[in-house]
Amino acid sequence: MEIDAASINTREPQRDGHLKSPDFLNAAEYPALTFKSKRVQKLDEAHGRIVGDLTIRGTTREVALEVEYNGQAKSPWGSTSAGFTASTKINRKDWDLNWNVALETSGWLVGDEVSISIELEIIKQAEAAPEAIAVAA
Repeated sequence: MEIDAASINTREPQRDGHLKSPDFLNAAEYPALTFKSKRVQKLDEAHGRIVGDLTIRGTTREVALEVEYNGQAKSPWGSTSAGFTASTKINRKDWDLNWNVALETSGWLVGDEVSISIELEIIKQAEAAPEAIAVAA
């Protein structure tokens, strides 16, 4: 999975600009955040875990996404899709995202824990006919 670092949208343009800056994601130098799965563990019929490498700003760390299967549905147009939810929490400092400002009232402006949540829909594609595969090769 690849996410465009410049696509961040918190509904606050000034904050978005700061998050894209070298203080945080440095989107100009590191245009993508990536996740590459390494293994999948089925926990039960509706839950699993995907372990993989998350890369942010050139730093890669292994993370585990907790996954929930939300079921399948057939659309009015005949396609079948399956829905999944995945989530994890990371410490931003593990990816060298260290910028912060002390608050006058004590504490810090930016917390260390980041929650990641993914909503995914997979659409089943029709299998290509054997002769179409031969022609493409």
